Amino acid sequence: MNSEKWMWMTVSLLLTALIAAIVVVGIKEGASASQGTADATQSSGAANETSSGAPGTPGDEGSPTPQVQEPKIDLNNIPEGPYGDAVKEGLKLMNETNTLLPDYVGNKLSCSSCHGNGGLDGTSPYVGVAAAFPQYISRSGKVLTLEDRINGCMLRSMNGKAIPYNSDEMRAMVSYLTYISEGVPVGTKDRPWIQKNRVEAYKNMPEPPSLVEAEALYQQACAACHGQDGQGTGPMSGPALWGPDSFNLGAGMARIGTAAGYIKRNMPIGQMGGIQQGELTDEQATMLAAYILSHDRPDFPGKVNDWPNGDAPDDAAYLTKIDLEQGLTLDNVPWYKAYAERAVEAAKKAK
Repeated sequence: MNSEKWMWMTVSLLLTALIAAIVVVGIKEGASASQGTADATQSSGAANETSSGAPGTPGDEGSPTPQVQEPKIDLNNIPEGPYGDAVKEGLKLMNETNTLLPDYVGNKLSCSSCHGNGGLDGTSPYVGVAAAFPQYISRSGKVLTLEDRINGCMLRSMNGKAIPYNSDEMRAMVSYLTYISEGVPVGTKDRPWIQKNRVEAYKNMPEPPSLVEAEALYQQACAACHGQDGQGTGPMSGPALWGPDSFNLGAGMARIGTAAGYIKRNMPIGQMGGIQQGELTDEQATMLAAYILSHDRPDFPGKVNDWPNGDAPDDAAYLTKIDLEQGLTLDNVPWYKAYAERAVEAAKKAK
């Protein structure tokens, strides 16, 4: 009896030990599986973090920045009411600037003389411009508001006076520019639909273009609209290109590269003298720009203070205070530097 009892006790102990071993193995395998799942989850999370553009991830290129889309402007959908009235008035001011703002415009140009169709066509578009301001402008050396930028054009391109910031006219112009910028995120600097008017063929020209050849080209491709004497036929049909009714020395268009770029992309309108729009070479456009800027035009008081940080472009139309402090003169700079200023200074001496 005792031996049988001990036998069953021994079997019971062996079964208990076997069960305990199975349980331990199961626990270990479960822990290992859990750790594997955790590792896989962590690895997956790291992969997701990398693909989502987590900063600091080696090899990360980030998610592509969505491109800003050009808004579709429909002037027939201008809303009714005070805001819509201001938008419509702003458009009218763009097209008839010199006649509607005679106290602020000093020549016979309108905003649409350069920014065709109220800034809606491809010459030098306004579309989306309200979203780009406030913006740092190196020529001023400070951050400018949209109102500041408008008045910059009034003082320079229009050779006039600043429009009061709290005036109905300023509010109307800002309302119009805001309307044609709807849908463009505030702070947008790069508008893909904007092509800059810029040609830099002058850098490869050691000497200024022949003005005799340039005048012949001007008479062929430009004079019908802008007049043989450059005095123009109308603010939008053919703006004055030099003389008292044109932009002054402080305007961006007084720069060789800017003027050449505008001419290259936009002139002549349609076909003129056997030359189609867009057919002018970079050199021809530069030649025409040089011819136009070789004539007298209104000066711009205070121009010497532009680009106060010394970062004036190489084709700036005049010498700045920083240039003068560095010993630059009209006689020791490349021909395209301060080119328009030479014409103005020569005209002053001739009077």
